[in-house]
Amino acid sequence: MVTERFVIYPAEAPTDLVRSLDLGGIEWISRDRLTDADDDKEFTGAVVVISDDAELAWAMCRTLRKRDVPVDPLLILIPGSMLDQLEGKDELFDDFLIAPFHPREFDARIGHLLWRAGRGVRPELVSYGPISLNVETYQAALEGKVMDLTYMEYELLRHLTSHPGKVFSREALLNQVWGYDYYGGARTVDVHVRRLRAKLGEEHSHLIQTVRSVGYKLGQTRWG
Repeated sequence: MVTERFVIYPAEAPTDLVRSLDLGGIEWISRDRLTDADDDKEFTGAVVVISDDAELAWAMCRTLRKRDVPVDPLLILIPGSMLDQLEGKDELFDDFLIAPFHPREFDARIGHLLWRAGRGVRPELVSYGPISLNVETYQAALEGKVMDLTYMEYELLRHLTSHPGKVFSREALLNQVWGYDYYGGARTVDVHVRRLRAKLGEEHSHLIQTVRSVGYKLGQTRWG
């Protein structure tokens, strides 16, 4: 079994990132730059944080990619306001995660990258008709095309897809998807359902059905 050992840039790594690695059982060191001594170390992965010092962060990515044994996987952690930094740099990283991130999404991304590198278990999939969800990467696809969903839109769609044909009241969805400590009203569910239907498009929006005076369900026929 491979012992995962990640290098993090920069040395002052975000607390939530360090906590996620620790909870995931991944050994790590943090660096502002790699030294000759580091050349002797076998890094099985890396997380590079893109922030105000973006040039230095990308330089670290290039250094990691140029090693005799390139670091794989290499995950980028980046604020949503800096996504333009990713353009034209696909060869420098394997995946990216928008900061701030949800710990479960981080675990899922790392797990998927390690599986793709041959060092993890195959990700679990949930599907119904044209909808397919990868519960490891928190990605949803419609007829094979990745959907642009928020975290809670994904969670709602995953819950409905995992129980096709079952009717859920708005209150049940609030409790089971948002959690018992969520104080938002039932309108939260309606808003997210409306957004999901829009993203499913006119051809597939009917898959999420309204059950009058009760709530919502996904689908009504059995797909082969």
